[in-house]
Amino acid sequence: MTATENPVPLQRKIIHIDMDAFYAAVEQRDFPQYKGKPIVVGGSPDGRGVVATASYEARTFGIHSAMSARRAIQLCPQAIFVRPRFDAYKNVSVHIRAIFNRYTDLIEPLSLDEAYLDVTEDKLQIGSALEIAKQIKDAIRDELHLSASAGVSSNKFIAKIASDMNKPDGLTFIGPSKIERFMEKLPVEKFFGVGKVTADRMKKMGLHTGADLKQLSEQDLVMRFGKTGKFYYKIVRGIDERPVRPHRETKSLGAEDTFEEDLYTQEDMFTELEKIAEKVTARLEKNNLKGKTVTLKVKFHDFTQITRNQSFVTPVNDYHSIISAAKELMIRADLENSKVRLLGISLSNFGNLLPSSKITDPDQLELF
Repeated sequence: MTATENPVPLQRKIIHIDMDAFYAAVEQRDFPQYKGKPIVVGGSPDGRGVVATASYEARTFGIHSAMSARRAIQLCPQAIFVRPRFDAYKNVSVHIRAIFNRYTDLIEPLSLDEAYLDVTEDKLQIGSALEIAKQIKDAIRDELHLSASAGVSSNKFIAKIASDMNKPDGLTFIGPSKIERFMEKLPVEKFFGVGKVTADRMKKMGLHTGADLKQLSEQDLVMRFGKTGKFYYKIVRGIDERPVRPHRETKSLGAEDTFEEDLYTQEDMFTELEKIAEKVTARLEKNNLKGKTVTLKVKFHDFTQITRNQSFVTPVNDYHSIISAAKELMIRADLENSKVRLLGISLSNFGNLLPSSKITDPDQLELF
């Protein structure tokens, strides 16, 4: 190679690891009486709250995360409801990440139970991303007695889709030469980031698969779907240049609580808001963050919800500022005599991070 030639870039090797029914699996591991039973983590037997996750035995009845506990009981009256033990889940997550670190430092955690790994140049010089994924799955099984599913490909988007294809305990490889054909056959609802509403909208336009999307120009996709159209144009051709980011930028941080009984009075709502504001303040201090925008989230007894926000001129992270803003937003929302089942407070718009701010444990699936 002459001095004027550029080196050929390495083909990226990306693994997406996703634990199988993580919270429920930890409960079944730690409490043998739960093995083989339909376990629901989150919610309560009286129908309050929402499902955080469900064991595969419960999923056969149609129970899934974010479903109301009331609906879960209707689908499976014999379901066993278990309170989440987040300290236990976090301890397991730390061990899982230690296993990842044996192979690479390029780890992007998405939550307690899933992460991207870039093993283009792995620490142990194994070379094969498929072999590394297999070793990670084996280590998780041997050391933690849990199962994980893995997707392996040359970019994040395909790796994530692959990890979901053969759950539980799956290992799926989609090589670079097969990506475009794979995307052409993929139903639009399987595209990561395409929700039910967008999928329904696409189908009404006659767009049912990646091949259908591929017939449209980038301009057509942008006209129909805005900026996201550019993403669809690239991804249906297997183009995803996003790197694995070990330290992802945190866009918001907060806490919320679902109540055993609906709240009716402003006094009771203020009492609960104060508890939530204390959690938010502690998390902001722990992560050394300040934000300009406080958002109040309210979910009512019929599962409808609203959000209200207020911004400060300068970033804040103190309890007084946060609770004052949250209470003011609640007063403006006029919630007196409403049936409130959930309240939440979050801070965002972190325009000015404090000097030592780094988020290395973004628990997106954590219930507060």
